[in-house]
Amino acid sequence: MPEQWKLLGDSPITLGDLPGTAKQLLNLSKGQVVWLLHGEMGSGKTTLVKSIVNKLGVDSLVTSPTFSIVNEYGEEENTVYHFDLYRLKNEAEALDIGFEEYLTSGKLCLIEWPEKVSNLLPDQVFEVKIEFHDPVSRNIYFRTHE
Repeated sequence: MPEQWKLLGDSPITLGDLPGTAKQLLNLSKGQVVWLLHGEMGSGKTTLVKSIVNKLGVDSLVTSPTFSIVNEYGEEENTVYHFDLYRLKNEAEALDIGFEEYLTSGKLCLIEWPEKVSNLLPDQVFEVKIEFHDPVSRNIYFRTHE
């Protein structure tokens, strides 16, 4: 059973707060390697991914994988997979790109629009929800499924 959503911090998060926010989320994830990132279009999911990848010490250009579906950052033990499933029409398309193999790789998988593949997701995940607070700040919530 998942925990209830918890608000990260006691005030909305701004761009300047993202490095600290990424560090907090990495600590709160308790080593979970499958992260589900929820939020409206333009809420900052990919921007948060950039901060997480940077905080992990992976020196890669992070871009939205909207058209490629998945981007790989880093190498070997520092590999991070970043998914943007917005354009998927069905779960079969995810299976065609080897989605399940990514999930079982043991590498960090950051998944935007996870509701598109809800039947393919493992039971143990870390979820992050980003909500607009105002044009320059967001409320970030998290919960774990263990």
